[in-house]
Amino acid sequence: MIIGIPKELKSNENRVALTPAGVIEFAKKGHQVFVQTGAGECSGLPDRDYISAGASILPDIQSVYAKAEMVMKVKEPIEEEYGLIRADQLLFTYFHFASFEPLTRAMLKSGSVCLAYETVELHNGTLPLLIPMSEVAGRMAIQEGAKYLESPMGGRGVLLGGIPGVQPGKVLILGGGVVGTQAAKMAAGLGAQVTILDINLPRLRYLADVMPANVCTLYSNEFNIRRLVQDHDLIVGAVLIPGAKAPNLITRDMLKTMKPGTVLVDVAVDQGGCIETCRPTTHAQPTFVIDDVVHYCVANMPGAVPYTSTIGLNHATLPYALLLADLGWKKACLRRPDLKMGLNIVQGKVVYKGVADTFDLPLTDVETVLQ
Repeated sequence: MIIGIPKELKSNENRVALTPAGVIEFAKKGHQVFVQTGAGECSGLPDRDYISAGASILPDIQSVYAKAEMVMKVKEPIEEEYGLIRADQLLFTYFHFASFEPLTRAMLKSGSVCLAYETVELHNGTLPLLIPMSEVAGRMAIQEGAKYLESPMGGRGVLLGGIPGVQPGKVLILGGGVVGTQAAKMAAGLGAQVTILDINLPRLRYLADVMPANVCTLYSNEFNIRRLVQDHDLIVGAVLIPGAKAPNLITRDMLKTMKPGTVLVDVAVDQGGCIETCRPTTHAQPTFVIDDVVHYCVANMPGAVPYTSTIGLNHATLPYALLLADLGWKKACLRRPDLKMGLNIVQGKVVYKGVADTFDLPLTDVETVLQ
């Protein structure tokens, strides 16, 4: 198979979908890899490393799409890429369709096969291709939140860890999954007082057992959320419903009850956000303020640490990508039910329920497109 690796076009997206180590693995199996020049530069992976690994370098993104049977990316295609995508071409990347209808409509029109990293799901409900970036985003949520709590950044002027004689900051985390757990670890390590909310009691029991003493757990409901947002300094939205839009747990009216300079970090923003007032921002302009509350809503947080993120992501995606290249997408998805769960749009049909429900589109049984 011919694999294409374009340079990401999304603002300040510095990751790349494949490392030179991955190129070597494809080459060993007889596949060809074409990489756009400079695609790995921001991740510390120069063209010469790709050439040494056996890849061919192409001068522009148009050439990559024209060559490739499978395009591997990190983030969803943006409008400039829509016209480059061919019918039956396989795209393997993060899509987050439920957060952006124009992308969904464009991919339906393209006739391509869209296999989304974020909905590849194991039998136990874990999301193996989302986990590494969720780990990065969860840790970064505290790193960025701590920064924007500083007074020059518009925050309350609170040091999360406090000092002797001064109470530490208070961190509220909505969701006890991978993002929430990693955020709690980071915040607890800084010495903050941390509260994790979730509706999954077994998960709360687990977190209560493994987290340090400065982390407490609480069942998530509107009453508890309304009470807690009033006196917490940093609030992290870490809610995920795979492939579907995140629910709004913090509503606009709650902002007026928060202390001025409170910081909201909505990691769920790439799935529509779990904070009503959040909208996607970029690393170039990461924050905005509503009712004296600082909102940090960067939709590609791991793009700010591309070396770590690129390598971590490639470790997770490469085994699936090799299977797709070896067998083709149909046979690979029939062999691996977890990979089949990644199919969202196939040749003009929506085959993932969360996407169909979000935009009230017809749902096609995925089994029919695999015949």
